[in-house]
Amino acid sequence: MTTADLHEQTARDAARDRIAVASGVALLAAGLILVCAVLPAEYGVDPLGIGAKLGLTAIGDVRKSLDAFQASQGARAAGAPIVTPKERAFRQETVDFTIAAHDSVEYKYRLDRNDALLYSWKATAPVAYELHAEPDGAPRGYAESFEKKSASAGASGTLTAPFAGIHGWYWENSGDAPVTVTLSSAGFYTMAHEFRKGAAPKTKIFQ
Repeated sequence: MTTADLHEQTARDAARDRIAVASGVALLAAGLILVCAVLPAEYGVDPLGIGAKLGLTAIGDVRKSLDAFQASQGARAAGAPIVTPKERAFRQETVDFTIAAHDSVEYKYRLDRNDALLYSWKATAPVAYELHAEPDGAPRGYAESFEKKSASAGASGTLTAPFAGIHGWYWENSGDAPVTVTLSSAGFYTMAHEFRKGAAPKTKIFQ
């Protein structure tokens, strides 16, 4: 091998070494960028803690929050409709029930599926109560319970009917003196039913 050939071979080896070093540096830099920037920003993974110092994990936190929000929006869309148009106007009333000692009363509204009922009731003394509903077509005596307490002087809330049927309350006075329950409600109910032991049901129709 001549001196010229030796110099050419040395130059080629040096070029390969430079290319190898440059490739290694590039791979190292890419790895550092991945660990220090991409993982904290995109996935919230920060093994070296550098992403937090640079504020990059905040981007990942925002992304997680956005994903959670979008997931909740999808779940809401799969549930009850947001707007349910009605051809009839909503109704409202305030009604009093006097419950004798060791006696009870039930009062229920007829609601269609997804109808909302706003309510607030209070009693002059604590009573046991249950908020429940009887679906249309269910066997006699069947009911689904939504809320039940052994002693309460009042409650307020919104009921969204899961099915068509009658929805309302059972109040029981276990005390030795009469109790008055006052119920205020608003909704798209069409009628109400009052049930007492030993008495025929009373039905109120809302025009």
